[in-house]
Amino acid sequence: MASNTSTSTTASSPLKAAALMEQMKLHLATDAGKALLKKIGLVYQLNIAPKKIGFNEEIYVVDLKKGEVTKGPYEGGKPDAAFSFKDDDFIKISSGKMNPQIAFMRGAMKIKGSMSAANKFTPDIFPKPSKM
Repeated sequence: MASNTSTSTTASSPLKAAALMEQMKLHLATDAGKALLKKIGLVYQLNIAPKKIGFNEEIYVVDLKKGEVTKGPYEGGKPDAAFSFKDDDFIKISSGKMNPQIAFMRGAMKIKGSMSAANKFTPDIFPKPSKM
């Protein structure tokens, strides 16, 4: 009976995206992150599913107005754009391995809300994984 002593918020999540959201919180506190707030200034809600869009989704809000990442649905009205993806596809899109427009056309990403806001949702807003 091993007990989990991790205090990270990602410990309870099976999603790879959860770790990226933790990195995103730190990223928004940096100068590069603050520049994003000025450049984009939008709120995105991300619905990320382990295997199939719409099932067992974890919801994250990336607020590029306030500079914060929170878990759970957006509570300040409507997000500028909401996206739904499978975990693996989200990781590919956020890392730049999959083009967001192509992902949308293939049905790997669903979008609700402003298309102009959605067009600003690019891999550039995410921190780059550190190279070892």
